[in-house]
Amino acid sequence: MTAVSAIDLAATKPRPAPGLLLASQLVFNIGFYAVVPFLALVMTQDFGMTATAVGVVLGARVFSQQGLFLVGGMITDRLGPRRAMLAGCLVRISGYLTLAMAGSFPLFLLGAVLTGMGGALFSPALETLVGKAEERRRDTSGKAPALFALLAICGEIGAVAGPLVGALLLGLSFSWAALAGAAVFAVMTGVLWRSVPAAAANGEADKHSPSVPPSSVTRGDGVAAMLRDKRFVAFAALYSVNLLAYNQLYFGLPIELTRSGAGPEALAGLFAAASILTVALQWPISRVTTRMGAGLALTAGFLLKGLAFATMAMLAQLPATGTLQLLPPLLLVVGLCLGHMCIGPVAMPLVLDFARGRRTGIYYGFLASMGGCAVLLGNFALGPLYSGASQPGPDAVWPWAVMAALMVIPAVGLSRLLPAKR
Repeated sequence: MTAVSAIDLAATKPRPAPGLLLASQLVFNIGFYAVVPFLALVMTQDFGMTATAVGVVLGARVFSQQGLFLVGGMITDRLGPRRAMLAGCLVRISGYLTLAMAGSFPLFLLGAVLTGMGGALFSPALETLVGKAEERRRDTSGKAPALFALLAICGEIGAVAGPLVGALLLGLSFSWAALAGAAVFAVMTGVLWRSVPAAAANGEADKHSPSVPPSSVTRGDGVAAMLRDKRFVAFAALYSVNLLAYNQLYFGLPIELTRSGAGPEALAGLFAAASILTVALQWPISRVTTRMGAGLALTAGFLLKGLAFATMAMLAQLPATGTLQLLPPLLLVVGLCLGHMCIGPVAMPLVLDFARGRRTGIYYGFLASMGGCAVLLGNFALGPLYSGASQPGPDAVWPWAVMAALMVIPAVGLSRLLPAKR
């Protein structure tokens, strides 16, 4: 089954259509990446702020998004995905308007926090609606790749297109770029308001869905009920390693470029390669992993990431010259991207089976927040190890070796924590 037929098949079911949800992810990422990647540049070059100030602003943005995903999931379950998505767009608009007026550290900080909070409201709600569309797709298309694979592709296209749009607008001024981003989210708010029906988005139809056991709708919803599911909590804890590993593209990769002598100018090209890989290979890889089954696909994905880190551990000891300068970082990017493409679209639909008819917003929110905690704690532990990784030698081995060893835990453990199929 092709990507188009998967969308068409699911679109015959009650709205919101999967095509709208996928387009929302695309537009949301375009609006985000047209503004946020340029924050550090604007704060330092245009306003002369210190690296510490930039680090605080960027760190606050990440924390306000990743750290509040669980809260966003709770709001999604309480008020419905439609209201949470609309609130997320409105909060992000306020953040972008604040950034457009910013000329001091407090305003940049406030704008960044509001931008992160908007994402924390929007993403769990979108994933909840995609999950409901995925349930309908399961009933009609069997073992076709999950809609979450298409969601990843659309998000990656937005991540590529956004900086291009932002770079053009930055030629006018950062304020114009931020205002354009706010306008994008304003239009998106109107489209979602008109196109996402309140009843379906709030889950009223779920109670009558034949795929949901009648007893499940009477079970306790909420954080307490979710946390009592020890299998899901353990699954989320091991799955969080996935985000920590992928985050090394932002933390460890620049250090590796220093070690290899390739320089920071190679970073943009490697990120472009990561995006091209995702757009080109996510759908065919999802078809393969669907046939493999969830357990084997998750194991393969984490082993690919472990192999990428192990390769880095070996090559980091050796001086790199000439064309070989880009070989280690390129192998790292390819391995992490291939592993990520195996893991994400397989793991996200499993939330539906863990929830077993309960509202899924807090499940997706908890999964994302656990990933944010893993990145925060993991990067804190890896920081001292990376201090010796900027030069070839024995000390450069340690961060990569630790990450390679860490990948073994979810590779072995996640397949034993899979939920029972409904």
